[in-house]
Amino acid sequence: MRALLAILLSIGFAGIASAENEAKHPEHQSWSWDGVFGTFNRQQLQRGYQVYKEVCAACHGMNFVAFRNLSEPGGPEFSEAQAKAIAAGFKFPALDDKGEPIERNGTPADRFPSPFPNEVAARAANNNAFPPDLSVIIKARHAGPDYIYALLVGYTDAPAGFDLLPGLNYNEYFEGHQIAMPAPLTSDGQVTWPEGNPPATKDQMAKDVVAFMTWAAEPKMEERKQLGVQVMIFLAALSVLLFFAYRRVWSDVEH
Repeated sequence: MRALLAILLSIGFAGIASAENEAKHPEHQSWSWDGVFGTFNRQQLQRGYQVYKEVCAACHGMNFVAFRNLSEPGGPEFSEAQAKAIAAGFKFPALDDKGEPIERNGTPADRFPSPFPNEVAARAANNNAFPPDLSVIIKARHAGPDYIYALLVGYTDAPAGFDLLPGLNYNEYFEGHQIAMPAPLTSDGQVTWPEGNPPATKDQMAKDVVAFMTWAAEPKMEERKQLGVQVMIFLAALSVLLFFAYRRVWSDVEH
């Protein structure tokens, strides 16, 4: 009897501990791409790229995104010259005419590089944590945009009595509340934008980089939505035509 009681108590305490460590559900944010007719904001995507480059790219790659994608319709829509200049700012390994290893400037055909040569180097530089590739991170997480935004702004000091392990950081939106990644957005004005943009607050930077990652995960979203609307209009017109054709064909037949 005592053994059974001890087991039940242990299960109860484990359940309480599990509930305490459960990630807080992120609140839904208002995104420009929400809904059937939602679209990306070009300025926001360009700002989001800048946040990624100056803040996130130090640890995270985006290997599924090529520099040429930055100038394609439906995305940030940088000019081709801007996309070439952005690509040229990165170095890639290559071979010279003698087969000796060299570095070359990036081209629009290159993909966003990883900041580390391999997983071992990435873990060594990040307290044995492996920074994930951000190309499709929005699709890989439940409530993707809302979750990533909440995670970026959800860093706080651990509450009293919370056993935070060394080298980890407290974030109420992360399962277990202990995350290896330090807060990437630490202060307002961390990124400087050209005039005509909203102030670079931590909240704005988080929303902008989430917009950029959402586009990276689904670069053809606007095209897909436009096609979907066209298909629905076609089906509605076809339904009307079929209805009147049915009425005409069967008009002399008693029902």
